Amino acid sequence: MTGTDTVSLMVLAVVGTLVSVVAWRRTRATTVDFYLAGRRTGMITNAGAICGDYLSAASFLGVAAAVYASGLDGVWYATGFAAGFVPVLLFIAAPLRRLGTVSLPDFLAVRFGSARVRIAAVVAVELIILSYLVPQAVGSGVTWELLVGEGIAGLTPYTTGVVVSTVAVGGIVVIGGMRGTTWNQALQFGFLLAVAVWLGALLWAGGFSYPAAVEQASTQPLQAVVGERLVEVPNQLTGEPARFGVPGARYGTLGQLALLVTLVLGTAGLPHVMNRYFTSATGRAARTSTVWVLGLAGAFYAVAVMLGTATRILVAEQADEPWLAELTVDGVLRVPEHALLVLGRLLAGTPGLAVVSAAAFAAMVSTIGGLLLAAAASFGHDVVARIWRPSGGPREAVLAGRAAVLVISILAAAAAIAVDPERLLATFPSLIATMITWAFALAGSALTPVLLLGIWWRETTARGAVAGIWTGAAVAVLALVMGLILGPDVGDGLSAVLFAPALVAAPLSAATIAVVSRVDTGPPVDPRLWTRMHGTAADRQAERLARITLRGRR
Repeated sequence: MTGTDTVSLMVLAVVGTLVSVVAWRRTRATTVDFYLAGRRTGMITNAGAICGDYLSAASFLGVAAAVYASGLDGVWYATGFAAGFVPVLLFIAAPLRRLGTVSLPDFLAVRFGSARVRIAAVVAVELIILSYLVPQAVGSGVTWELLVGEGIAGLTPYTTGVVVSTVAVGGIVVIGGMRGTTWNQALQFGFLLAVAVWLGALLWAGGFSYPAAVEQASTQPLQAVVGERLVEVPNQLTGEPARFGVPGARYGTLGQLALLVTLVLGTAGLPHVMNRYFTSATGRAARTSTVWVLGLAGAFYAVAVMLGTATRILVAEQADEPWLAELTVDGVLRVPEHALLVLGRLLAGTPGLAVVSAAAFAAMVSTIGGLLLAAAASFGHDVVARIWRPSGGPREAVLAGRAAVLVISILAAAAAIAVDPERLLATFPSLIATMITWAFALAGSALTPVLLLGIWWRETTARGAVAGIWTGAAVAVLALVMGLILGPDVGDGLSAVLFAPALVAAPLSAATIAVVSRVDTGPPVDPRLWTRMHGTAADRQAERLARITLRGRR
């Protein structure tokens, strides 16, 4: 398959996606239609869309890359990504939906009755979205560079991939809104899971054994490419050379804890994922969708770990292939994010590479679409419709949201183009997974503490919420900036906290919320609002009947 053939295939895929979103798009989009798909999304469909939102380039390319580069330590990414939905299921999904709001800032603003909370939450959401968009665009560029190898209009192949993906998804979101994007994401996740299972089936048919592969990969010290040479990876726990099947190749004890806490807490604060729960018909439907997500995501990540392990063995065995020799140094991939793409070609030739690349592109398109919709909701609904132009109609809010999609797309593409993947790969073995962790750190530090306390602690006040959001965001950003300045060689303990700072930033945010709320004299939470979030069905029905009765007496 030539580069021209591949470009034609991608254009066909984009056109097909546009046709699907137009088919599901309402001609006259209201705010609820554009942002929430009319709140009529089925439980399984919504679960598929949540997985399509969540299983991004970090999941499809990044988890396999992390396992390929770091062995058993890479499994922590799969564990954290999957386990992140457990607290969402237990503590957040149903109350979040029951309040009947549109976005995370809207939920917090209604819960605390405060425009200041809304503004702080909008700033946090936009920062999280931008930090999440950039690695998706980087993944698009890396995939295009390997698959097509040609640029368009004088651009480099990497830049072309970034631009094509950003323009395509931006157009899909602007045209289709949440309704079209929901079905697009659900279908793309189905395709993504099918490709992963297909690769696993090819391996199984060829006699692959996961335990045997781990044992084989562990016979020699783990090596990584730095520049044009191989270096042995030290074990962070023992100081000896790391091995594939032994913990410590990437993280020490504190590093493992910091990464898990960051990924688990970060999931609950991701705006593009949490916004999906507002599209559910009821709180119970939101919780049921999360159960489906846990099963689907768990299955996907289990397969991804196996695929990353298999790639470590197969690449080393077939590194003398001319096309593979260009991508490796002495049997080790220069770019770990190429792991699944290379595996597709090793198992099924050039068509296999094309199929896996299409799945990677679909993962990026799906997640970027959800991120852009979250940006649209935060700006169009929370800024324009609620603060800037409350007298404007739904059409104005939708137009403002579409404008926000264009602006945030341009910013993310510009940031991704400015990234030098080759330079960063010398610092971070799995670049995309590492960059995604930074977005999780922001979400878990700035939004998750205020969500949990706002839902479950009556005494949480608006001033406490604002202080907690700013504290969590500031500590996380400061830690990440210091980490980038100092680099990962400042010691395992400090490096772990700097690059996965939710372990420190989230408790500081929660403590700030608690202290400020205790000394604050703000009004208590409205009992009716608390009942809407937590009351039983009978309680909520009694409340509705009471309101109807009171209106009748007037």
